[in-house]
Order: sequence, then C-alpha cells, then structure tokens
Amino acid sequence: MKKLTLILIALLFLAPTMRAQKYEAHLSDSAFASVLTCGPGEEFYTSFGHSAIRICDSTLKLDLVYNYGTFDFGMPHFYWSFACGRLHYCLSRTTYDNFLFEYAYEGRAVWEQKLRISNQELNNLFVLLENNNLPAYRYYWYDFFRDNCATRVRDMVANCLDHRKLGVETVADTNMSYRDMVYKSTEGNLLWWRLGVDIALGQRCDIRCSNYEYMFHPIEMMQLLDTMQMSDTHQPLVEKAQVVLTETREPAPQSFSPTLLFWLVYVVVLLLTLLEWKKSWKMGWLDAVVYGITFVVSVLVIFLWFFTEHYCTKPNFNILWASPLFIYFAIAQQKSSKWVICLQLLMLFAAMVMTIGPLPQRLNMAILPIALILVCRLLSDIKFRNNN
Repeated sequence: MKKLTLILIALLFLAPTMRAQKYEAHLSDSAFASVLTCGPGEEFYTSFGHSAIRICDSTLKLDLVYNYGTFDFGMPHFYWSFACGRLHYCLSRTTYDNFLFEYAYEGRAVWEQKLRISNQELNNLFVLLENNNLPAYRYYWYDFFRDNCATRVRDMVANCLDHRKLGVETVADTNMSYRDMVYKSTEGNLLWWRLGVDIALGQRCDIRCSNYEYMFHPIEMMQLLDTMQMSDTHQPLVEKAQVVLTETREPAPQSFSPTLLFWLVYVVVLLLTLLEWKKSWKMGWLDAVVYGITFVVSVLVIFLWFFTEHYCTKPNFNILWASPLFIYFAIAQQKSSKWVICLQLLMLFAAMVMTIGPLPQRLNMAILPIALILVCRLLSDIKFRNNN
C-alpha cells in the first residue's frame, strides 16, 4: 500500500512534465505566458524578491511555472562553492497552484504580468524553457547581479522574440548602481546584512547600471517591464501587473544600527585609551582583540577579491582599513615600525574620507567609527613606542 501511494504521488507530479513534453511547441491560441514577481521574504536571500515564468494553456490543461531560483543546501561543499562564486543554481518546473501555495504559506505577495507576444513567440518561449529544463542545460553558475532568477527570465523573454527587441538599453544620469539597489532592499531590518555586503562587495558594485542591468532585481524588473515597449511597434511588452497574492507576513522588527553600535564601541575604546595613557598601562589584550578581528576581515576581503569568481567583489577598497598589516601590529604592538604605522594611518584616513565622499567606492558609514577605533589604538602604539 505504501509503495502504491508513492507511485501515485510520483505520477501526480510527473503529469505536467509529460504533458509539456507531449505538446512541446504546439500551444493553442488560448495559451499565454506571464512573468511572476514575488515580494521579499523573511531571510536575507529572499529580501530582493523573486521572478519566474508562467506558461498557461487552458485548452491543453497546462499551467506550469519555470523557476530559475532553485538551489540545494545539501549539495557537497555548498557554502564553499557559494563563497567561491561557483554555486550551481538550476531551473525547476512546478505547477502554478504549487508555486502559489508556497508563497501563500510564506505570506509573500505575488504579481503577474501577461506578455503581449505572438503565438509563435509564445511557442518559442515554451521550447526554450523546455530545452533549458533538460538535465544537461538546467544548471548554471549563479551570479547575484549578472546571472540570477530575474536576469534569466529577462533573457528568456528577449530570446523568444522574432526579429525584434525589448526596446533600447540605456544608462541615464538617474540610474542607480548595484549597491544602491542593495540599499533599497536592506532598509530597516537588514542593516547588519548591508554592512556585511558593503564589506564584501568592491568598486564594480558602484558603477551606474543600465536599465537592463538593474533588472537583476525582481521588483525593479517588474516596474521596468510595465514601461517597456517593443522596438518595432512601440507597443507595451506586458499588460499591467495584477496582484495574485497579497502580502500577509508580519513586518520584521527594526535592527539595531551597526553604525550606532560602533560609535558606542569607539567611545569605550577612546576612554580606555585615555586611561591607558594616564596610568602608563599598555592594554595589549585590547590591541590583540581589535587588530585580530580586523585581520580576519582583511583575509575575507583578500579572499573574495583574488581567489573567487565573484564579479563585484573586486577591486575592494575596504582593504584600506581591513588591512593585512594588522597581524603585524597584533604581534609587534608597541614595537611596530613607526613608518608602517604611519602608512596604515594614511590608509585609515583615506577609508574615512570614502565613507563621506563615496569615490571611487562607497564604504559603509559604520566604517568611520571602526577606522577611528583603529586610529586610536595605533596612536597608542606610537606613544608607548616613543616612551620606550
């Protein structure tokens, strides 16, 4: 009985697959395709939303959703592959009802935009998706900004068109950078994630994007699709977005500002340093902690810059404050070379300037008090070095 139940369940999930293979590129005139956009979720990796493609043919009783955002936490060396920029995502296919059930369960909003394309282009899209769902082609190397669930949807729609394009790719003065887009999605409750992302991402993240490039962001892509026209007819590409599911999840609580926290830490370190100078003590334990943590961050920055496939982690000017020199300062402390300390102080001042005037890279505002903490401790090393 148990085996029979498993077989019936397997047949239930295979039914849409078998229909899709059977009808291949022969969708009826009643068929349509649409872009599904999902609102942000609770976790950081869901905070940017999600995109998928729906193919519906009521005549053939076909209603499928193609999702390029599937990954497997159980894959070997998952976190190492993610860190190195070699994480495989894949295309998955499910029924429209199952897709909506998942997002209704999470309380996330879903919008739908029907594509205004010809029946031939619709069949082109269906064939592209079906071919892409074959085991040999469904996997791809995920890149958060340049190759993700939204850019794959954008490219599939563009590739299905017959002898026309999705308007013109432009870069306007008002276009935002990748980092600007990250900031929009991390307001309020994800400030610590924003700090982590700002430390990990480099200067390439601050270049202004074209309208096509910032379609990596599902919500932005939905808004852009609403204004996009065909290059030949200048007709809208999609019908106006319709709400399929409304958001029901509870809003996440506001997170404590890392910038404020590090300013408080700076005040404590400054007071300890002044006490150290007054009592002629040398708090080596404090330097070991501050320099050690900074060195660990520098290892992360160097690793992401030089030893991974990530596009936007290089070059990274966080190396000015998260410097590998701090392992030397942690070991030598007041015996550190004065000229090396002065070099690091210049680098710290440059980093502080970049938090205020974000050129050539925007550094997180929390870096300002962090840099001041490091300046404070390095000046203490110079003072005790001179006294000795």
